[in-house]
Amino acid sequence: MAATQFTTENKGNSCKKSYGVWVLIGVIALLVIVMLFNCFTVVNEGYIGVKYQFGKIVSSDLSAGLNMHIPFIEEIQQVDTREQIYSVQTDAYTSDTQTVDNLGLKLNYYYDGTKLPEIIRSIGINNVETKLLVPNVAKISKDEIGKVKAEDLVQNRSDVQNAIYESLKKTLEPQGIIVTAFAIENLAFEDAFEQSIQAKVIAAQDALKMQNKTAEKEEEAKQKVIAAQADADSQKIKADAEAYSIKAVQEQLAKSPNYIDYLKIENWNGVLPQAIGSEVNPFVSLDGSSVSVKSGTTSTANSAE
Repeated sequence: MAATQFTTENKGNSCKKSYGVWVLIGVIALLVIVMLFNCFTVVNEGYIGVKYQFGKIVSSDLSAGLNMHIPFIEEIQQVDTREQIYSVQTDAYTSDTQTVDNLGLKLNYYYDGTKLPEIIRSIGINNVETKLLVPNVAKISKDEIGKVKAEDLVQNRSDVQNAIYESLKKTLEPQGIIVTAFAIENLAFEDAFEQSIQAKVIAAQDALKMQNKTAEKEEEAKQKVIAAQADADSQKIKADAEAYSIKAVQEQLAKSPNYIDYLKIENWNGVLPQAIGSEVNPFVSLDGSSVSVKSGTTSTANSAE
């Protein structure tokens, strides 16, 4: 009876040990699976991976895709490296003390990957806007606007934008912020000033219209002078040609008195005169009848007679 009881106890202990072993194996397998899953981090497109080892940056150029790290020892964080936009509204003053209300400013930028670790160490990605963009964009924009008159700011807005853009590039790029564009999106002045600017613009447009009309009339007058001069030149050429012709005829007559008879023959239209003088001069008319003139009397007879 005692032997039977001992055997039963041994079997119970053996089952407990087997169960404990399987539980331990399951826990170890679970830990292995968890560690395997924690060994990899996916970096999305448009981002760059920054690897930390116990809080220290060991790599800042992990590309998009699956990246490996040591669980519980290393960590990978993603930083958005795509172009970003910072917008702000503020007030400013021009050199002639005009107030610019609700000045809309927009900055396009992205992070310089080579200086990303320095940005993270010195400023922190989450603090870039408050520590770099907010003070610099406002200050530089107000300084540049304060150099010009309000009227020049309205008329030469793009020049002021370019000046602010260049100043922001010079200030922010050494700190790892690449500036790609800058724009002044809104300019609002006091109503009286805006009305005076509008009136001045209208006056300038009217003056330009008058200048254009004056230039048009001057051009018309110039064309008339040119046409008159051309007509005068034409008349002169014609008169010179006639004078030359007369001179040539006179020279020919001086050389040959019979030249006048030649000209008469050349210019005769083929029609005979009906009467010449008071003598009897028979002529044959174009219709075939004979004509005779005697003492101022003209008689006509048929050729058949």
